[in-house]
Amino acid sequence: MSKLVSIITPSYNSEKYISETIQCVINQTYPNWELIIVDDASTDTTIKIIQDFIKQDNRIKLLQNKANKGAAYSRNRATETAKGDYIAFLDADDLWTPQKLEKQINFMIKYDNAVCYSSYLHIDETGNPLKKRIVALPSLSYKKQLKNNYIGNLTGIYNARKLGKINAPNLRKRQDWAVWLEAIKRNKKPAISLQEDLALYRVRKNSISAKKIGLLKYNYAFYNKHLGYSKIASGFYLLRFLWEYFLVRPKYIQKL
Repeated sequence: MSKLVSIITPSYNSEKYISETIQCVINQTYPNWELIIVDDASTDTTIKIIQDFIKQDNRIKLLQNKANKGAAYSRNRATETAKGDYIAFLDADDLWTPQKLEKQINFMIKYDNAVCYSSYLHIDETGNPLKKRIVALPSLSYKKQLKNNYIGNLTGIYNARKLGKINAPNLRKRQDWAVWLEAIKRNKKPAISLQEDLALYRVRKNSISAKKIGLLKYNYAFYNKHLGYSKIASGFYLLRFLWEYFLVRPKYIQKL
């Protein structure tokens, strides 16, 4: 029997998108999965939509936060209850292609690597292509990942049986960067990627991630508070981040 994949999905007021997201998981050609949705105290019809899907497919599970706790808390709560050999992430407004899990799991087994990710495409709020492709680096070392987050969280998978479960730090942003940096560290070798487009990232107009300048404080906090670097070292790494972000990373972004 194929190994179980636990899919972690935090959700908050996602009624516009959650149906399509759940359906893309149901459509996976890799059937042995559990979808753990942690709803973060939604006030719209998100809960009802999820419950309707649960009636149709018992691989879907719902956990509910009594109060709004944020994405990091929600992902960690789902991770704690996950039973899978592998752990993957999919936010409530993003999408996967049907062969996403099958291709990545087979790729990881073939090359005996516990961390894998892929290239992906951008779509707008209504699902239309934005003609932008994020190309995955074929191999990603800890040193390279320390400079910039090169793993799209919606594409990443890690082997929890080999690496153990990885909790996200309590940061407002950049929790996924921390998770994948830790995964590569535990892996003791670079992560590998499929350079196929296996996921669709939905760009939201008012999302925190869309406000690039405002993210500088979160990048600094990542080095200073999460990794424990001194103020001087954190400032140095922030400059390295900016160099990587503006001068190196654009090489891996394609206009279609």
